[in-house]
Amino acid sequence: MTHTIEGPADAPALLLIHPLGGTHQLWQPLMPRLRQHFRVVRYDLRGHGASPAPGGPYSIAALGHEALALLDRLALERVHVCGTSLGGMVALWLAVHAKQRVDRLALLNTSAHLPPAESWLARAALVREQGTAAVAATAVARWFTPAFAEREPARVAAFVQMVADTATEGYAASCEAIAEWDARSQLAEISAPTWVATGADDPATPPAHAYALGAAIANARVDVISGAAHLALAERPERIGRALVDHLAAPASDDPAQTTQHPGGASDAERARRGMRQRRAVLGDAHVDRAQARTTAFTAPFQDFITRYAWGEIWSRPGLSRAERSLVTLSILAALQHEDELAMHVRAALRNGLDPEQIREVLLQVGLYAGVPCANRAFAIADRVLQEIARSEDGEV
Repeated sequence: MTHTIEGPADAPALLLIHPLGGTHQLWQPLMPRLRQHFRVVRYDLRGHGASPAPGGPYSIAALGHEALALLDRLALERVHVCGTSLGGMVALWLAVHAKQRVDRLALLNTSAHLPPAESWLARAALVREQGTAAVAATAVARWFTPAFAEREPARVAAFVQMVADTATEGYAASCEAIAEWDARSQLAEISAPTWVATGADDPATPPAHAYALGAAIANARVDVISGAAHLALAERPERIGRALVDHLAAPASDDPAQTTQHPGGASDAERARRGMRQRRAVLGDAHVDRAQARTTAFTAPFQDFITRYAWGEIWSRPGLSRAERSLVTLSILAALQHEDELAMHVRAALRNGLDPEQIREVLLQVGLYAGVPCANRAFAIADRVLQEIARSEDGEV
């Protein structure tokens, strides 16, 4: 496989995997930052860039095995892995099937399942019949927001040409690999600390896909990037690069894998670290940062208490998923008419992978067992929050 290596020889290794129709050159905007911290390996997937294009069929597993072969050839036993779109699918496969090789995981604009399969098979057939140029402009239109396309027409044109230059069979067979991709049942097996990011305006893998990944992967944190579509790394390179370095360079002592899986028996310091990770994953950085900024000497013990025990103990127990805990929390808060907390946890429920329809069902259940007045007020609060999110410029929850 065609590849490049940059960065200090003694730095932690980072493997970057590009999207469908791309090449390893797509990562160039991030390289000035990444090569300061990591030994960065970029490569072209089969049938892309300068890598050969063997005949199909392809599969995500086959692409994953080729990534492992490259790591073996470079004598890299353990690496951070970051992939975007198709590259993110390969990164997910590695985190499930070669978890001993993956230190930390970053998933950009990707999904564990991207139906309908028929659309991918139709795209593959079109490419084989008319060539990659037939889909290049349409594909790139999903990569960027209209504002970026208007501001950077020359760059967009270059991306269209890059897709058009992709080998016909490499592109078509990769579409077929995506068509059969479904890793949803395997996500719970991922143990690597994971950062999931997508563009707020991504039409291909919208935020719901990122939240689904975040809800299913135990040690995951979700980030929705404003002003970005499906190729966030090119549209918001500073934002992506900074967050990626923050995630990959975090101290090893902060890894959830370094603490006990069950909260019992952990020290106060361990509970506090685990609690802060969980609190940020569920409520979001903006909310937690605001709470910390408001903390005074008088309220600090309470903030410490809820971080260690609410988030470091109960929310971190393995018996229920984050999504299930959100269902329970919403119903209790609605029944007790804790309105401010309910609004906060409607946002948290979306972050944990629930959708508005599931939230509605919870509140209907509350109306049945806790009374219509409780549910009436809860519906009003939830509807207000959902509308605020829909109107939000950056799509943040």
